[in-house]
Amino acid sequence: MGNNLFTSIPSVINQEIFEDLFNNGTVRIERILSKGHCSDENDWYDQDENEWVVVLKGAGTVVYEDGRHVQLGEGDYLNIPAHTKHRVMWTDPDVVTVWLAIFYP
Repeated sequence: MGNNLFTSIPSVINQEIFEDLFNNGTVRIERILSKGHCSDENDWYDQDENEWVVVLKGAGTVVYEDGRHVQLGEGDYLNIPAHTKHRVMWTDPDVVTVWLAIFYP
């Protein structure tokens, strides 16, 4: 029997939860759980890897340093090239947002 992305989700999430599901040193797959969490206004992600991310449940808004906003709902995904500064501006405060992020060179 395999694992399930929707199990082991706590009922109370005081801070965003980042869990590595797979990491072979080249590709990393991460489950992120958010509930009303967002990045600090001055805290930009500036990653060495490319990131492909999909919202499996819930909703969130990603904002880029250049001011672009991308609203993501269930099933929506985007690719963020390495060193593209971005942050999470909003996640749904009423439901747990389940993100799946794949980091690759």
